[in-house]
Amino acid sequence: MIEAHELTKRYGRTTAVDGLSFRVRPGVVTGFLGPNGSGKTTTLRTALGLNRPTAGSVTIGGRPFRERRRGMRHAGALLDAQDVHPGRSAYAHLRALACANSIPRGRVTEVLEEVGLAAVARRRVGGYSLGMKQRLGIAGALLGDPPVLLFDEPLNGLDPEGVLWSRGLFHRLAAEGRTVFVSSHLMSEMEQTADHLIVIGRGRLIADEPLARFAARGTRPSVTVRTPDPGALARALRSEGAALETRGDGSCTVTGLSTDRIAEIALDHRIVLHELVPRGSSLEEAFLELTADSSDHRAGESG
Repeated sequence: MIEAHELTKRYGRTTAVDGLSFRVRPGVVTGFLGPNGSGKTTTLRTALGLNRPTAGSVTIGGRPFRERRRGMRHAGALLDAQDVHPGRSAYAHLRALACANSIPRGRVTEVLEEVGLAAVARRRVGGYSLGMKQRLGIAGALLGDPPVLLFDEPLNGLDPEGVLWSRGLFHRLAAEGRTVFVSSHLMSEMEQTADHLIVIGRGRLIADEPLARFAARGTRPSVTVRTPDPGALARALRSEGAALETRGDGSCTVTGLSTDRIAEIALDHRIVLHELVPRGSSLEEAFLELTADSSDHRAGESG
């Protein structure tokens, strides 16, 4: 478990994290969301002992991570996939980490196979794509077979197959009873990956609840409509104050009117409907609404 209690971190006059308290429990994938500058990266770095808190505390497994010898056996992390010496091979990089944490050499081969880099393990990392570096970073996090894992933007640079693989990996790790904490700005992926959300803004807690409950807090439910006469329908609905957005499959998303009212308007104008499906608020909509007052970017904090 990861637990923060009144965690505060200041950089001079800038407060990056402000009295933040939460728990990340094992057995579920917990998403960590917030606008740019909200304090996510600072929180993760402080949890891993890379930053000292100004006040409060954050612990992993009930103890500050700085106190852990052979820390990779207790928590694995991916904070910056680019933070690898370009002249080293993936194997040499992981072997050095394994030696420093008394991890058997065989584990290096295991994680390279798990992340799909075994065939290129002896190539220099400087020639890797961003997606390959992300996979290497995930391998490093898994190296010590830890009960707690923290990932900061792990999906950046991954192709669709890699994103799907990562999603399955996070779910499997949580199903094994591990604590999995994933920071990402990709709302569509978080919607399919996370079970629980911790959302912060300006270094303060906004929400700590299941993803479905958070997404339902959005105030703009919509309706998907498909018709052979979209122009006529758009004119009729807009005259009633609705907003429409055309989608790539030829349907449109309508906000501002209920499903029943759309059906009544279509009937009044003798417009045939092939599809009329109500949609709840999406995670992205709820996130944008609930963090609207916390989206400014403050100096000294990248995420």
